[in-house]
Amino acid sequence: MNNRFMPRSAFAEVKGDKNAPKLNGRVSFQQKANGVLVTANIKGLPRDRDGFFRFRVSEFEECKGDDFPEPKIRPRPDWELPSLLSNKGFAYMQVFTDRFNIGDIIGKTVAITADSGETIGCGEIRPTRR
Repeated sequence: MNNRFMPRSAFAEVKGDKNAPKLNGRVSFQQKANGVLVTANIKGLPRDRDGFFRFRVSEFEECKGDDFPEPKIRPRPDWELPSLLSNKGFAYMQVFTDRFNIGDIIGKTVAITADSGETIGCGEIRPTRR
């Protein structure tokens, strides 16, 4: 994508599936000179887990309905982000990465995955309107 037309920020409204119906939150992406600042603010994570949840940007998952299908193609390992650590169902995480830029991820999804590998939260990444 031409940098001149690339959005400077994006977001995803994350919602839970039928196994985590209270899960919701927002993930924001801000393009900086040397990478992207990713901020996740999530609540309603299941409490019966060890507290760690895989967190990634995915180009293959769909966030439709209340039962998210697993991707048929293995996700890009370079788009894996640090795990979310739940504190009584809440997680806040911020990371700065140069693994992608905003133009790479518009239209992709953010996925939160349980220990079982099942996607329990998902949201489409959209450009922030100015």
